[in-house]
Amino acid sequence: MSQTFYYNQGPLKILDILKTLNLKDNSFSEDIKVFDIKDLFSANTSDISFFHSKKYQGIAQKTKASFCITTQNLKNELPKNCKALIVENVLVSTAKITALFYPNAINDNFDETVLNISETEFNNKVKFGKNVLIGKNVSIGSNCSIGHNTIIEKNVSLGENCSIGSNTIIRNSLIKDNVKILDNCVIGKHGFGFFPMKNSNLRYPHIGIVIIEDNCEIGCGATIDRGSMSNTIIGKNTYLDNQIHIAHNVNIGENSIIAGQVGIAGSSIIGKNVRIGGQAGISGHLKIGDNVDIAGGSGVIKDIPNNTKVMGYPAKNIREFLRENK
Repeated sequence: MSQTFYYNQGPLKILDILKTLNLKDNSFSEDIKVFDIKDLFSANTSDISFFHSKKYQGIAQKTKASFCITTQNLKNELPKNCKALIVENVLVSTAKITALFYPNAINDNFDETVLNISETEFNNKVKFGKNVLIGKNVSIGSNCSIGHNTIIEKNVSLGENCSIGSNTIIRNSLIKDNVKILDNCVIGKHGFGFFPMKNSNLRYPHIGIVIIEDNCEIGCGATIDRGSMSNTIIGKNTYLDNQIHIAHNVNIGENSIIAGQVGIAGSSIIGKNVRIGGQAGISGHLKIGDNVDIAGGSGVIKDIPNNTKVMGYPAKNIREFLRENK
């Protein structure tokens, strides 16, 4: 389930939603209101959701959403309680409706609320370097330190015993206890979510956050994007090396180790006790099982089951790869 720091403009009239989608349906009453937009799993009876791929049909069949943006081919997978809103492009339509509910989540301008830490309540509570800035709605636990030229923008919670390096920017994030974030990281900013149009690109609002669980370490130069509809999560005791990119909605399990220059595309799920070698790439919307080893330089383009070792491009079982490349 996602968590957001953005203000929800709902409830919205269903007729206004239909108008935005260029749809007409005379069966809807003007009194019907929709309170939020959520993914299929998190949606409640007062919400609208979206369904764009058969990969999610199992979740779609159980959704509690009253309305769902989908296609003609997928509408029959929805339960009877969920009214299908048929569109040509589900993701573009979802971006438009998300922008209605959360207009402030489209852009990611710098935080104008920040103050020098010496002017805040943390002046005598935190060990900090020079030129440290703090935004609104920030909490910092005991025994934390923050390096030079770092900006903790609005909507950030730091747990106890956290160490934040120099030249780092954090926003829209929940960071638990005993977390180390090294120099030059960017955490919680807008992900790479847009849809190419004829004359311009349509930006997708990112209303999720970043959650970094206890005892993690984030290496220098890492970038972790906040979630679009759900959250980006780094599980307990997971270590990221330098110059790693974690895209929006990625969920990494606990006790995982990821080497330098790895890129993980959006909405992929990484299991527990996973080890990923340097410069490996993982495509989006994949599921990597528990206890998986991915060799450096590999390109993962399909799901990987538990207890598997893979390498190469496309990544395959390591024994098969070695046999084919003797």
